Amino acid sequence: MKRLAAVRLAVRDPQALAAFYTRHLGMQASSDGGTVRLGYAGEDAELVLCPGGEAYSHTRSYEYWKIGITLPNIDIAYQQLSNSGIPISPPQQFGDIGYMCHLSDPEGFVIELLQHDFEGNRPETAGDKSLPLGGGACIGQITLRCSAIEQDIERYQAQGMVLLSVQPVTQYGFTLYFLAFTTDTPPKNNLEAIENREWLWKRPYTTLELQHCPAAKITKNKNYLGLVIT
Repeated sequence: MKRLAAVRLAVRDPQALAAFYTRHLGMQASSDGGTVRLGYAGEDAELVLCPGGEAYSHTRSYEYWKIGITLPNIDIAYQQLSNSGIPISPPQQFGDIGYMCHLSDPEGFVIELLQHDFEGNRPETAGDKSLPLGGGACIGQITLRCSAIEQDIERYQAQGMVLLSVQPVTQYGFTLYFLAFTTDTPPKNNLEAIENREWLWKRPYTTLELQHCPAAKITKNKNYLGLVIT
């Protein structure tokens, strides 16, 4: 079966940026010439940092949005990063989507931390304060924005991806679609079912998250070099 193996970003200083991900987010790094591959010890995708990037400042019109790191205990991760002086938003339950917070890396790329369980549903034993981010982290999502969702879903399904979840966020005017290379079946047949969401955040592989913004003009950015599917 194919897999979503990596997302490639062009950055100004791959080695310096990799140090942030290894020190603060617990990723492992390997170098190949000027390129650095980052990730966790699992079946999730890698983050590939390539040299030659421009100065980056994120805007909501860019096709590439973020990576999402899923983990058992977001409060441990938040406390660790805050204690290290890293600006990070306080964790909060975002509607019926998930318990999450956000930060940016030193070059300005957005990172989302997303807990396996909704606020109030987390097991008391979840997470280990002695481990980076409380342990159990993986790159759970790579998020792209789009305005022609039917075409994009058809294109990724033609490559073998399966649509696992559809999550309308009506108050902000967009809908989230999650696809993956998997034979897993969500607990509920209705892909909009809220019951599927905590199940989704516990998947050990990386999903492709498409944020459908119908009225948006999505623009390319030279820092986003594309997905790697193997």
